[in-house]
Amino acid sequence: MDQPIPQIKKGRKYDQVLSGAREVFLREGFEGATVDAIARSAGVSKATLYSYFPDKKLLFLEVAQAECCRQAETAIVLSMSGRSVEDTLREIAERMTGFFLSAFGQQVFRICVAEAHRFPEIGRTFYRSGPEQARNQLANYLQGAVARGELQIDDCRLAADQFAELCKADLFSRLIFNMTDDVSAAQITRVIDGAVQMFMARYGI
Repeated sequence: MDQPIPQIKKGRKYDQVLSGAREVFLREGFEGATVDAIARSAGVSKATLYSYFPDKKLLFLEVAQAECCRQAETAIVLSMSGRSVEDTLREIAERMTGFFLSAFGQQVFRICVAEAHRFPEIGRTFYRSGPEQARNQLANYLQGAVARGELQIDDCRLAADQFAELCKADLFSRLIFNMTDDVSAAQITRVIDGAVQMFMARYGI
């Protein structure tokens, strides 16, 4: 039987706690971040922090959701830049790949998988408010490109998923399964170039 997820409380210091937690998590990672350090960074007491977030995993995932939303908002800006589809996709790929391959992004994935049995709603909530929003923004951009005659796509949501998976090629799995602990800029560029080229070869006009 699924266990209920501890509830997050939102109040006047919620954004303050989230901002402090983001700074610590991005610097220290999930395991290295202590509640004491997060409370200091946020300028609140531990009691206040726990009143908002009773579980450190929930706080971490809330920060991760905010980062995904930040990426989705960036995608909106990029889609309105007036640049070529290829240039826009390349920058989107750089941002997506940067998140996938970061220690932060990998920890998000591992926590969602580790907690899937006890708290399946954690993964669902994170996906709906983070990756799904980013996916929808990319699909909307692709639909606009189709309308402008720049791409030829029948299913833009599928194409958005395909592009995201192309951006994960090779490197994400090797990091997740500890086959390597580092990737070079040249390796990342190789994956991004391949993702954009393959996508344009399939859907370009």
